Amino acid sequence: MKTLRLLLASFLLTGLGWAIPAAAQDSTLTKILESGKLRVGTTGDWNPMSMKDPASGGYTGFDIDVMTELAKDLGVDIEFVPTEWKTLVPGIVADKYDISTSASITPQRIRSVGFTESYYTLGTVPLTQQKNAGRFTAWEDINQEDVTVAVTLGTSQEQQVKKLFPKAMIRTIEAPARDFQEVLAGRADVSVTSNVEASKLVEAHEVLTIVPVDEPAAPADIAFLVQQNDQIWLNYLNHWIRIKENQGFFDDLTDKWIPLD
Repeated sequence: MKTLRLLLASFLLTGLGWAIPAAAQDSTLTKILESGKLRVGTTGDWNPMSMKDPASGGYTGFDIDVMTELAKDLGVDIEFVPTEWKTLVPGIVADKYDISTSASITPQRIRSVGFTESYYTLGTVPLTQQKNAGRFTAWEDINQEDVTVAVTLGTSQEQQVKKLFPKAMIRTIEAPARDFQEVLAGRADVSVTSNVEASKLVEAHEVLTIVPVDEPAAPADIAFLVQQNDQIWLNYLNHWIRIKENQGFFDDLTDKWIPLD
């Protein structure tokens, strides 16, 4: 099996009968095919993209299905490597995993890591308790000195809240705790997260509601993180994403995990 993977690597990267150049030998793609394992960093706390079952230790979600399909097409096994939002980028840089599940493409992150082509666009929305529905109806209602906003350390929203709410008190939460839990406990008035996660949270916690802002803030593309200087691995992934888009794979996953009401 390992010999077959090595032959496949030679074919994919150089063409039949050619020697593998040094750059290709150093590529993550070659290393994955040689080792027979795809290492995926994931936080396991972003519903519906990546969720970890505390009892079994297993993962489910949109991105988990994507990575499982990627490993299948590569002909390798998959290993999910636990990480946190604050260590997501350092984990890629330190080669703790070959790729991560999705995250927003931000100026801060692209300084250190590369991103694949995006497959989904999301925005940021605020969450509060139902009892505050009359108090918060727009973004400007949150930007007040008597309002406490919770946000999770290392997320793209951590940077956004500083610009959105310069007057408010910002409460930064470290994993494994999450920002919305501060709202549930009454220690914060509002938390902010992606619109896809917010829709799941209000389903799971009937006390929560999405503040009816005119539109989500900070629209952002999400994609998978890889090492910045590995163009061979990045090219493979971008072509793979395009193939799967053309086959309707991502549309099917959207219907499964992010159905439109």
